[in-house]
Amino acid sequence: MALQAGTHAVGFDELAVLKVLALDGAARGEVKVSSGDIAERHDVSNQTASRRLQALENAGHIERETVSDGQYVVLTDAGERALKHEYEDYRAIFEARRDLTLRGTATSGMGEGRHYISLPGYNRQFSEKLGYDPYPGTFNVDLTDRSRRERSAMASFDPVHIDGWEDEERTYGPAYCYPATLEVPGGHSASPAHVIVPDRTHHDEDQMEIIAPEHLRDELGVIDGDEVIVRVAAE
Repeated sequence: MALQAGTHAVGFDELAVLKVLALDGAARGEVKVSSGDIAERHDVSNQTASRRLQALENAGHIERETVSDGQYVVLTDAGERALKHEYEDYRAIFEARRDLTLRGTATSGMGEGRHYISLPGYNRQFSEKLGYDPYPGTFNVDLTDRSRRERSAMASFDPVHIDGWEDEERTYGPAYCYPATLEVPGGHSASPAHVIVPDRTHHDEDQMEIIAPEHLRDELGVIDGDEVIVRVAAE
């Protein structure tokens, strides 16, 4: 299956080129390459290699600058995400899926969670699919740098799908819920709970939102800045 970016498709051949570019250092900064070098390493013609590089650029996976004797190439965030998806697929094949332990600190959100969690199109599905009515609001966690990188493993987990819906005024997008337990180091824990990942979110990768039937701050006795542990279930 090809990955899509805008109207441009990136298939397995292009991903193979993207991987080689990353191995050469393009995920860390600009590297100098030539179509001839790419062609030789992939046993294709120069024209084919050039087309694959062009496809990666059109899809927004690389940025490049042509010079007289080659081109300077660097991976974009979209290109890194494409390789991470491939990585997680191979992890799912070769590794037994294990629960994911993430660490961070409690933080205040933007207040949007209370509104969206209470909307009937979502709330009905939470009750049916998660088995509880969530407290109206989300518990927000600022992840550590290490946990921010490790959270990508969730891509290989099977979430509970919350379908998108619409009313007379607007359309609301889908979301994905991952069973989790929230803990205070050396203290209390709260379960059931779910990490919720909206299909479209304003949060960066270093923030995580959690819903539960109880008010988690009161349940765990935490305030902003307190350390918390999020254990996400693989199954």
